[in-house]
Amino acid sequence: MLFLMFSCNIIIAQTNTEKKIKQFEDKLVSFSDSQKVYIQKLENLKLQWIREGIKQYGLPKITGEGMLINHSAMSMFYDERHGQSQWVVHMILPDIKTGIQSRTNDFRKDSMVISGTPGKEDYFNTGYDRGHLAASADFRWSKRALSESYYYSNMSPQKPEFNRGKWSQLEDFVRQYVLEYSEPVFVVTGGFLTDSLKKIGKEKMISVPKYYYKIIVDLAGNDKKGIAFIMLNGTNTKPIISYAVSIDSVEKVTGINFFASLPDTLQDRIEKMNNIDSWLNKEQAGGAKPLEVEELPKGAINTVDAEKFYDQKATVCGTVVASRVLKDSKGIVFNLDQKFPNQIFSFTVWKTNVANFSYDPAVVLMNRKICITGNLEKYKDKPTMELKNEKAIEFLDDERGD
Repeated sequence: MLFLMFSCNIIIAQTNTEKKIKQFEDKLVSFSDSQKVYIQKLENLKLQWIREGIKQYGLPKITGEGMLINHSAMSMFYDERHGQSQWVVHMILPDIKTGIQSRTNDFRKDSMVISGTPGKEDYFNTGYDRGHLAASADFRWSKRALSESYYYSNMSPQKPEFNRGKWSQLEDFVRQYVLEYSEPVFVVTGGFLTDSLKKIGKEKMISVPKYYYKIIVDLAGNDKKGIAFIMLNGTNTKPIISYAVSIDSVEKVTGINFFASLPDTLQDRIEKMNNIDSWLNKEQAGGAKPLEVEELPKGAINTVDAEKFYDQKATVCGTVVASRVLKDSKGIVFNLDQKFPNQIFSFTVWKTNVANFSYDPAVVLMNRKICITGNLEKYKDKPTMELKNEKAIEFLDDERGD
């Protein structure tokens, strides 16, 4: 009996080691609770910093009818006549790299809009997406800010092929810049709103923009800069860089004075910029805009339209941005406008045909605007041509120098 009691005492009694284990477990719980508190405080400070930054630098000049609404991480100018905001300005922080918040899909009316915003019933069965102006993924570091991005004041009717296609790619393009350079940027987004636009809605009428713009400004780096993009609310087939324009060009269409609080000289310089190269990451760098229709010779097409002419003879024009020698030196592949693996058009000069050129094509053709004529074929779902001699090439920029 005594043995049993002694054994039980050994089992029940807490050793010094067990006490230390318990102490450290309690400390970890305490540290975890403290960490959560500090994480929340840090998030609140960052949201405050964003609001201060938007107020100091990011707000467009307020004109015309509308209501300025300030949320935790975005400000907007809501226009009741169109059932949406004329513009939404927010910031994307490098914190998106470690952000873990995911889509909440808690679409809801914005109580800060006194007259009331549209709701689910106004978008239901219209064929249009509830398209974010300030993208929800831009706030994935803050649960509060991400949730607020689902207010209907931040929504605009977008065609599915637009919202889920090139527009989504543009949003990702901007985030990739932030991740690449670890610098926050200001983003202003809106539709071109006019009185003649088609409207949808059941209880609230919503204008359907034909075009949307997105403006990006980086004031954090030494090289302060800006760029804008304009896209059709529909199918956009060109590479992202093809839609780049100056901020000035958006101001001329909308009549809105963006970044009105910046010093005049800085504002003028940033808003005139149209250099897309400084916004590209390492993988994207070195590309060129596909040529516009007015830049093409009569009867020629650009690289974007080449896919429409498979199995036909065509003249395709663009800028040679890359070349690479095939395995075993079987030939040279050239990319027009966009590099591999994002190429949109390529042509090949096989080794047996290099002798038909009076110059070294790998050297002379680089960075030149040219037109090539031949039969368009498909290779791995991309348009391509085979060139047999230099007669198939026409130089657009200037006379070729040997």
